[in-house]
Amino acid sequence: MTLLHRMRPKSGWRPFLVQLAVVVLIIAAARMWVGRNAVSGEAPLFTSVLLDGTPVSLRDYRGEPLLLHFWATWCPICVWEHDTIEAIARDHAVLTVAMQSGDEAAVQAHLNEQGVAFPVVIDEDGTLADRFGVMGTPTTFVIDGTGEIRFVEVGYTTGWGLRLRLWLAGLW
Repeated sequence: MTLLHRMRPKSGWRPFLVQLAVVVLIIAAARMWVGRNAVSGEAPLFTSVLLDGTPVSLRDYRGEPLLLHFWATWCPICVWEHDTIEAIARDHAVLTVAMQSGDEAAVQAHLNEQGVAFPVVIDEDGTLADRFGVMGTPTTFVIDGTGEIRFVEVGYTTGWGLRLRLWLAGLW
């Protein structure tokens, strides 16, 4: 047996699983790093106006779990999640925040282009995102009926994962 033959890597599942584990750990670490400043505990209260002109307050959602979703028109991952967020909004309380995405006309044009119509608060200068410690988009908070933040997700999240978190938040 030659030296070159002995140095040849073994094929099989083990190297693949090790590489997969490393990738998963890197992604998890990156998500934790981006979400490190996200607030926890009681959600900061705010009042604002929805894109359609309706006044809204975080207090309006007391008594039921709320999905508070920060997104941006310039974020491709956010665009991928639009349909998921809209589908969840049909069954659960959802409030979205378009951060640093332009004025009302720009955000409305984006929603029309994407064919979605979920409730949106405009956060043109990122002030509201700063209050919640949002460092990247999308960032999603699941808030229980008492106003406590139960889950924070940064980056792409599946619809079933968000629905599960909302269900769990309803147990508190």
